[in-house]
Order: sequence, then structure tokens, then C-alpha cells
Amino acid sequence: MTDSTRLSLDPGPDRTWSLRGLALALSLGAAVSLGITRFAYGLLLPAMRADLGWSYTLAGAMNTVNALGYLGGALLVPRLLRRVKPAALLLWGALAASVFMGLSGFFVEAAPLLAQRLLAGFASALVFVSGGLLAARLAALEPSRAGLLIGLYYSGTGWGILVSALLVPAALQAAIGVPHGWSWAWWALAGVCLLASFVLGRSARLLQQQEHKTATGRWDHTISGLKPVFRWRPLGFALAGYGLFGVGYIGYMTFVVALLREQGVGGGAVTFFYALLGLAVVASSRIWAALLDRARGGGALAALNALLGVATIAPALTSAWPVVLGSGVLFGAVFLSVVASTTALVRHNLPAALWPAGISAFTIVFAGGQIVGPTLVGWIADGPGGLGRGLVFSAGALWLGAALAALQKPLARSDSAH
Repeated sequence: MTDSTRLSLDPGPDRTWSLRGLALALSLGAAVSLGITRFAYGLLLPAMRADLGWSYTLAGAMNTVNALGYLGGALLVPRLLRRVKPAALLLWGALAASVFMGLSGFFVEAAPLLAQRLLAGFASALVFVSGGLLAARLAALEPSRAGLLIGLYYSGTGWGILVSALLVPAALQAAIGVPHGWSWAWWALAGVCLLASFVLGRSARLLQQQEHKTATGRWDHTISGLKPVFRWRPLGFALAGYGLFGVGYIGYMTFVVALLREQGVGGGAVTFFYALLGLAVVASSRIWAALLDRARGGGALAALNALLGVATIAPALTSAWPVVLGSGVLFGAVFLSVVASTTALVRHNLPAALWPAGISAFTIVFAGGQIVGPTLVGWIADGPGGLGRGLVFSAGALWLGAALAALQKPLARSDSAH
């Protein structure tokens, strides 16, 4: 980073644009950790399942173990952050995720592929949680645009989805006739992740300057000289609603492409559907910014979960292309804003010293939901009703999550720490 870039973070007319630029640089972490490392698998699932003879249960298990690794990473992040700066954790996690993505192209047996998905999930949690923490801290530098800055970080997932939508079909087409040609797509995705990691590395010095402010006490407020302790119970309804979001949304992202293929949708149309979904994720940072700034309780989480349920059930009820396409656009425009809403909830209700613990808690229940979701939906899809019935279950989980989140009230600071 240049000196002029560093100085632009000081108060001045270019400050907001500099913070937006930094949020966009951070968003590459979200692109790697979710947009590519997790969601690109949905595009590869039909080809891998056909080639390797998988059931839907085994296909879903690939994302279940990915979420299990994610949970392990989320549990470890608070300890790691006591020793490692978030910017460094972000970079090393992105590099590790890139390596594990590439290794997935070298195996055809289920056991090593499951292991690679597990390790990739672990690495992606390091990236996503540390990036979310840095995004929350950036938002604190510009409170009037906090929702936009947090949304910009999470919208990086959309860029990852868009790149995957364009890259995976091209790689599969190029590898027609090659044994296990889907391997080429894994290697191409790993290359993109490495490139994104390089850009994140170039941004690390500026991110670490923000961490210096943490060390000098800008972020670590205390109560009566004692560091506050995070308590889960006051945010219980929001945490439960978010866990059910994890159960519901991942079924759609894992199996919607397979469902479209079963419905006879062609490759070009699937690419268009998935690319449009990714662009909607990018746009969501602006669509919901004002809601994230206003909602201090569980209202935003509840509303977004409810909308997501509508998007999820639509392709299960009809194969009409306008409805299916609308489902993808609505899903993309909403689902990462659900994640952003929990970061905003933490920022609104907890002292800054508790932000890492608060974000980690939401990440843990999110991962727990994702562990249950893919295998359960796959198991349902292997029975009567197929993938459509699995998505009906996903929508029900999202609507139950919305009902619970709606019960979450804003916290007084005395409720969140002691």
C-alpha cells in the first residue's frame, strides 16, 4: 500500500472512499471462504455424482464435513486471535483454503475427498471470522455507513459465486473426454483462490495498521477496569434463528443446481442462473444497508430469513423458468445479508471488546446448522419426493428461524457482559 493510501484513513474528504476500498479488499476473503471454497461445490456436484456414483446423502455429506471443519475453525479463532493479528489470520487461512481446494482434484475416493472438504472448511472459518471482525472494526470508523461497509465485506461472496459460475462450466467443458474431468475445475478454482490471497496479502499492511489501534485501546473498552465476558443467553433467540438459517440455506446452495439439472435446465441456463445469483449477492450490500443500520434487535434477521424461505421453496413447487430465476435472484439478494445482520447485531449490542467472541458465537451456531443441513436434505432427497421435498424442509427451517429471531430484543450493555 502507498503512503497516500495509508494517510487517506485519517479524517478527510477521501476517508469514506478509502474505507470502502478497504472493505472491498477484505471482501476477497469472503469470496474465497464462502463464494468459492463452499458454494462452488454445488456446481461440481452433478458431474462428480454422475462420475463417482454417489447417492445424494454422500453428496450432501461433502458439504456437511466442510461445515464440520468450519465449526472447528470457528471454535479455534478466539484463541488464535489472542496470538495472531486478524489480518495475518485472514491471509494464512486464505492460502490454506487455496491449497486444500487444489488437493480435491487429486482424489476420486470418498474418504480423501471428505478429508479435503473438512480441511477446506477449517481454513475458510479462519478467513471468514477474522474478515468479519475486521469489517466490524472498519464500520466503527464510519458509523453512519456501517451497514454498507459490513455489507461490502459479505458481498465478496457474490463475486466468488460469479467467478465459480463462469469458471466451473468452462473447466468442465474443456475437460470433456478426460477421466474425472471435474478435477480441472478444482484446480482452476484453487488458482483463483491463490490470486485472491495475493491481493489480500498486499492489503495486510493497511489492515495491521487498524490492528495497532486495537493494541492502543481504541477497541478494547472495559467495564470498571475489567474486561467484559460474552454471555450467550441474552442473544439466545437470535443465535437459534441463525442456527436454523444455517440448516436451511445450505440445502439450497448445495442442491439447487442438481435440481435444475433434474428439471432439464441446460448448462448455459444454469450458468446464467448461478451468475445472476452471485450478482444479486453483490447488490445486496446496498439493498439492505439501511435495514442493518436500523435494526438493533432480531428484526432484520427475522425478515431476511422469511424472504429466504420464499426463495428456497419456489423451485420445489414449480419448474417454471421465470419463477426459478426469480428464486435465484431473491436468494442471492438476501442470504449473505442474513450473515451481515448478525455482525450488525453484535456491533449494535455488545461492547467492542466482545465483538470477536460475539461474531465467533454466531459463526459456531451457523456452522452447526450447516453440519445438519446438507446430509439431512440429501437423505430426504434420496427418498420419495426427491430434491424438491428436501428444499421444502429447508424452507421450513428458515421460517422457523425467522419466528425465533423475531423474539430477539435489543440488549442493554449490562445484559451482554458482566
